[in-house]
Amino acid sequence: MLSLFSTLGGLLISGLPKLLEFFQNKADQKHELALAQIQVQMQLQMMAQGFAAQERMEEIRTDQIAMQTDAEMTVAAYDHDKKVMDNASRWVVNFVGTVRPMVTYIFVLELCAINAWMAYYIYTRPALVTSMDDLVRLTDILFSTDEMAMLGGIIGFWFGSRSWAKK
Repeated sequence: MLSLFSTLGGLLISGLPKLLEFFQNKADQKHELALAQIQVQMQLQMMAQGFAAQERMEEIRTDQIAMQTDAEMTVAAYDHDKKVMDNASRWVVNFVGTVRPMVTYIFVLELCAINAWMAYYIYTRPALVTSMDDLVRLTDILFSTDEMAMLGGIIGFWFGSRSWAKK
């Protein structure tokens, strides 16, 4: 009986290196697979960052081209105005010079008049405004987003863009 166990043990022990090699190969393959997955993830992240950087560079170039085109269009418009005004009579030149300021004055005076009228109207009808929500609702009706966009454009023109121009 002992010889049978020793023979069987000898067979098993002789196969032990192959069994250990099998488990070692499995562990090596698992490790290599994990490294390959990490490497692929890193490459994907690098590509994504590279594409994001590339996309950002394209956005910057597009913005620069748009600004350059806008500046060229502004210069061309000023040059055209100069050519036209050289041949125009003096009263036309004076009139053209007053158009933008007059539009600004009219628009700002209109806003002041609407504010004064709204304050008077709300003051004489206290039942209209029972809460801050009512006041906000009334002002939203009178001052639309389009009107505020026009006012912002006018203020930006007079107080913003002119300060950046070279003299």
